Amino acid sequence: MKTTLKTALAGLAISTAMSSAAFAEDIKVGVLLPYSGVFAALAQDIDDGFTLGLETFGADSGATFQLVREDTEVKPPVGLAKTKKLVLQDEVDVLMGVVSSGVLGAIRDTVDGAKVPLIVANAGNDEATGKDCSPYITRISFSNQQVNRPMGQWMVDQGVKRVFTIAPDYAAGRQMIDAFTTAFTAAGGEVIGQDWPAFQKTQDYGPFLANARASGADAVFVFFAGGEAISFVKQYDSFGMKAAMPLYGSGFLTSSLYVNAQGPAAEGVITALHYVPTLDNPENAALVAAFKAKTGRIPSEYAVQGYDSARALIEAVKSGATDRQTLAAALPKVSFTGPRGELKIDPATNNVIQPIHVYETVAGADGLTQKVLATLPAEADPANGCTMPAAIN
Repeated sequence: MKTTLKTALAGLAISTAMSSAAFAEDIKVGVLLPYSGVFAALAQDIDDGFTLGLETFGADSGATFQLVREDTEVKPPVGLAKTKKLVLQDEVDVLMGVVSSGVLGAIRDTVDGAKVPLIVANAGNDEATGKDCSPYITRISFSNQQVNRPMGQWMVDQGVKRVFTIAPDYAAGRQMIDAFTTAFTAAGGEVIGQDWPAFQKTQDYGPFLANARASGADAVFVFFAGGEAISFVKQYDSFGMKAAMPLYGSGFLTSSLYVNAQGPAAEGVITALHYVPTLDNPENAALVAAFKAKTGRIPSEYAVQGYDSARALIEAVKSGATDRQTLAAALPKVSFTGPRGELKIDPATNNVIQPIHVYETVAGADGLTQKVLATLPAEADPANGCTMPAAIN
């Protein structure tokens, strides 16, 4: 899908807007998302959140925002080709999006070499804000270790001492589980077994569930997302394991985007994430109301990542940024309180710093919902080999 359009922002282009960016030229945004393929629903939520964020926060920026959308198809070579097209042919001022960590890895050198700022609205690979960091890459979403590491100590504190882990065998799965197990064992827990089903090829999780049940673990900790998360949670329940071995995991396991497809099987599953739609704060109440009015859906973590990406871009523009270099310099300095809580960027890595929320999926009056059990303090990721230049000239 290739579309170019102006965002329909009431009052956004009013030349009398009194802000530091009041006379800014059009900001051309290259949107890189997998509009087709396994992550299409995630892409749509990010896109809807991003356009809502522009509408919500853009009116006093003094700028207009032109979006050029490209479909990465969740394929690194396609993502790279589309990035080059947006940078060289469309001459965008800023890029936003990227769901797949593989795509992010593929486009990193092009983004850095062209000196075009990229707002990462999903892909969590640790290297992007670690050894492969760039002053032109600012992550507004999460890192794989960030959403899993806090659960290690928290689960030990709840009396869970022995776990079996399962995750698909690809970079994100490995990083998610490694972050959890490192923290869990440091807190005194024991990982007594691990399995790595083939990514996007496994349909029957029975053999892995049998291994977990035979292990004698107190609980199972997993990472799955999208269609695989739906299948795994349903099979875990049908295998009769929830009562004897509670299921924990990264919050993508029971995302509000598809938890209703899991049905009663998701009840009682406890996970952790940077956002759930039941967070009790005024910023989140405003987002939930506006997103539901616009789309008919409750916002997921993917929607809030798009929404906050738009706000970060607008805050950068309001600070006076108007082109690639000034936007790249301004984006890591952005901070605000949003639906997730307080959000800021670590200048050492350009990775987001945010609280992590532990929640249980429970039955509500209108279907499945999220009961927040704890909000864990925000902490910056280790630098992991990142050496960030002091400034962009």
